[in-house]
Amino acid sequence: MLETFAPIREKIATGERLDFEDGVTLMESDDLLALGELADLARRQRGGGDEVFFIQNLYLNQTNVCRVKCKFCAFAKTQKQEDAYTLTADELAADAVAMYEHTKFTEIHCVNGENPHVDLEFYADVLRKLKAALPEVHLKFYTASEIHHMSKLEGCSHEEVLRVLKDAGLGSLPGGGAEIFADRVRKLIAPGKEHPDEWFDVHDTAHRMGIPTHCTLLYGHVETYEERVDHLLRLRAQQDETGGFLAFIPLAFHPENTVFERRGFKFTTGADDLKMIAVSRLLLDNIPNVKAYWIMMGMPMAQVALHFGANDVQGTVVREQIFQAAGATSGTEQKVGELVRFVQEAGRTPVQRDTLYNELRRW
Repeated sequence: MLETFAPIREKIATGERLDFEDGVTLMESDDLLALGELADLARRQRGGGDEVFFIQNLYLNQTNVCRVKCKFCAFAKTQKQEDAYTLTADELAADAVAMYEHTKFTEIHCVNGENPHVDLEFYADVLRKLKAALPEVHLKFYTASEIHHMSKLEGCSHEEVLRVLKDAGLGSLPGGGAEIFADRVRKLIAPGKEHPDEWFDVHDTAHRMGIPTHCTLLYGHVETYEERVDHLLRLRAQQDETGGFLAFIPLAFHPENTVFERRGFKFTTGADDLKMIAVSRLLLDNIPNVKAYWIMMGMPMAQVALHFGANDVQGTVVREQIFQAAGATSGTEQKVGELVRFVQEAGRTPVQRDTLYNELRRW
């Protein structure tokens, strides 16, 4: 191990940037503890302390009707399926207000299917009604894939769509829809999805308009280590350009209830999840926050991930549906007290944040 990682350790110590070959070397290593130690070193070298962030947030989905048939998705429906739904702006706002009475969340996170039966006003109306009802709550709405879909529906540019949504109350974009940027993989798992260039154009445009965003990588399906590294380096290059990514979230593929389950695919191992967190932290030297998404990996593994470069455990995540549809068994909500205890037990300092990483409370 010492021989293999010595040049990489030297680069980290001197603040030199890791390259593609370094990324592949790290991905191919089975020395998990060495990877974790390197990632934690890199996190601290770049100014990270003992803080671990979380947020009080509510997850909403307005429609699960989708025109794309992504093979990895267990959430999307066609309009004719009996469990398809599309909520009106009033229904969604009423639901959010009712939930706010129980849990004073500071963020609503909303992603949907790419519904071909609605228009841009449908999406803008939701934002306006939520902003009017809950003016203090940050609206993190719509993936780049959805923004691109809206632009196709309206026959206009990504910038025009984002301007309408920003005026209606949009605060930031989630990072979904990235999957893996490699053309080979996209043809296999999401042949109907837009080209990665469109994903980048949406995020680039948002950043230039002052709308911060998040970024993701879906791993554990048919991608290679090289394709994972390429994906991370493309995100790093975008961050060099515009600096608008708040956080990176590696998302493990959940095969249950998808075509991949019938082909014998299994859930990712804990070792692969930790490796992905560590390598992400090491390569993404310009994205300050890496999330260990507990709803995807479970609370105990997320605790370990805090020693593998992660510094954020997402949040209370009230009513998450997409990973649940794909067989996640970690539940859909954690109370603040539980998250605090969970972070403290990992030897870290819990810090409740808002969407933009402003500190709200420290324990």
